Amino acid sequence: MMKGDNVAMVINGDQGTISRIDVLDSDIPADTGVKIGTPFSDLYSKAFGNCQKADGDDNRAVECKAEGSQHISYQFRGEWRGPEGLMPSDDTLKNWKVSKIIWRR
Repeated sequence: MMKGDNVAMVINGDQGTISRIDVLDSDIPADTGVKIGTPFSDLYSKAFGNCQKADGDDNRAVECKAEGSQHISYQFRGEWRGPEGLMPSDDTLKNWKVSKIIWRR
């Protein structure tokens, strides 16, 4: 789904069933009010137990489960110059911001 020249939402699935929705537009918040640009530190005090390195094309990002939801997760991006494959420290992550809200079936 486009908003002007930007992708606002990506809907994935097959055979008429939606399996994943990626929200990329800050005008579309999660039901908890979290939106694109929300800082990591507003939602989490530490990554351990909540987050993991994102995979695939998003391997420079960190993905965290939304508290109280088995379907929603938040992807965070920010500045980090550490080795690929390692998680940034909590101190680094606190300044990262939500770059994608993901719903999975």
